[in-house]
Amino acid sequence: MLKLFARLLAGLSLLCLLWVLAYRWVGPPTTYLMIRDRLAGLEVRHQRVPLSAISINLARAVIAAEDANFCTHNGFDLEAIEKAKAANEAGGRLRGASTISQQTAKNAFLWPGRTWLRKGLEAGFTVLIEGLWGKARIMEVYLNIAEWGRGIYGAEAASRHYFGKSARDLTRAEAARLAAILPQPVMRDAASPGRFTRRYAATIQARMRVVANEGLDRCVR
Repeated sequence: MLKLFARLLAGLSLLCLLWVLAYRWVGPPTTYLMIRDRLAGLEVRHQRVPLSAISINLARAVIAAEDANFCTHNGFDLEAIEKAKAANEAGGRLRGASTISQQTAKNAFLWPGRTWLRKGLEAGFTVLIEGLWGKARIMEVYLNIAEWGRGIYGAEAASRHYFGKSARDLTRAEAARLAAILPQPVMRDAASPGRFTRRYAATIQARMRVVANEGLDRCVR
């Protein structure tokens, strides 16, 4: 039984490795969330584009909003994890510390959830994509499969839906609005943002200047 289990584990590990390697060159054709929406009868809008066809403003916006240390960490931001742990132990609203790499691993290969199994698999896939893809590819996949509204996936579909233009032409303000709705893309609207989303987008836009000036986006330029 132990030998059988070891062989099964080795086989699954090899399959995961090949899966990650395939996505290094081929964009994920679908994700768990896209499948969920299709099964619910929704039209899924998703158009993959290379990172070079997405405005640098959007990469800067998501780094500013989601993961300021994206270019320097190895997939896990230990400082952010410690801060989130301290904040959560103090009570109040729960705070997360997932990096863009972790979110990409979850979105590309897994499903939403907070179980230890899912989080463990997320950690494993994060290590693999950090080692096999590199930062630019991680950002490219992240921006191409992120959910930006009901049935709206990827920067190109989001840009055309909310602003009627290609992701290549996003302004700083528009990119900041897209980043601002990421935590709750179904509840928020980048084209007609509410008061909170407008204020959050303004904060992100200010942080974007720091990202650009301090070279925090150098790994995706």
